Amino acid sequence: MAIWRHRARGAASTLAIGVVLALAACASEPEALPAGVTVTLQQLRSDVAERTAQVRVANASDDDLRIARVELRDDWFTGAVVRERDSTVRAGRTVDLRIALPPSACEGEPDAADRRSTLVIATRDGAEYRVAAADPLGFVADLHARECLAHDVAAVAALSWGGFTPSPPGSPATLRLDVAPAGGAESLRIVEVRPTNLLQFGADSSEPLRVGLEVDGTGEAASVAVPLVPLRCDPHAVQEDKRGTVFTIGVETAAGEGLIEVPVDEEERARMLTWVADWCGFG
Repeated sequence: MAIWRHRARGAASTLAIGVVLALAACASEPEALPAGVTVTLQQLRSDVAERTAQVRVANASDDDLRIARVELRDDWFTGAVVRERDSTVRAGRTVDLRIALPPSACEGEPDAADRRSTLVIATRDGAEYRVAAADPLGFVADLHARECLAHDVAAVAALSWGGFTPSPPGSPATLRLDVAPAGGAESLRIVEVRPTNLLQFGADSSEPLRVGLEVDGTGEAASVAVPLVPLRCDPHAVQEDKRGTVFTIGVETAAGEGLIEVPVDEEERARMLTWVADWCGFG
C-alpha cells in the first residue's frame, strides 16, 4: 500500500542514501561493533498492530555477546527507545530483541536526507557501541509517512463511520462517512474510498468509490453515503473476518497525499457482519 506525504515522498527510494548520511552524522567518533556482529531494525508482521519492532542481533563471532541495554534514537520518532534487559546472543546465533516504538514525529522533523537514526548497544561488561540503524525493509519510513499523513488529516477534520443502514438481499446497504472539521487553517480533499476484502460498492465492481469532497478545517460538517454489497459470500469469510470493515480512504492534504485507514467501530462492525450473513443467505 503506497502511503506518503510530500515531505516524505521518495523516502523508500532514498533509504540507502539516508543510512549512509545517518552514519556520517551520528557522532564524530562512532564505535564499531565487535567483528562478526551486525544489528538491523526489523518489523515482523505480528509487530505491526502493536507498533513494536525488533533489533536483530546477528553474532557470527566466536564469543557470546551479553547485552544490557539497547537504544534507538531516530529523528522520525518523538523520543528515544530504551530497552534495559539482559540478553545473551550466543556465538553463531541471531536474536531478535523487541522494542516498543514511540509516536512518529510529524511536526518540524527533518526530511529523509537529513534524518539521523542510531542504534546503541551496551554490554554487561561496560562496552558501548553506536552504529547507524540499518532498516533494510524501510519500515520506519513507511510508518512515518502513514502516521504523519493521518496526523495531517486529523488537523483538518475527524473522519469516522456513522450509521449503517442494512438492506435486503440484492440491494446495497448504506454506510455513512462523517466528516467533522477540526478548526484548523488547512484543508483537505477526500479523493476516494477503497473496497475491503469483504465489501465493495457495486455488485459488479471492485473499483474505488470516487468521492472528491473538499473539506475546510473551519467549514461545515459533512457526510458521504457509501453504498455497500458483499464482495464474497462464503461463510468462513465472515466468521474469520478481521479486516473486512477497515476501509482505506485516499486523501490529499497541503503536505501530501496518500491513504489512511478508518475502521468501523465494534458495534457497527457486528451489525455489518450480521447483514452480510443475512444478505448472503447463511445467517
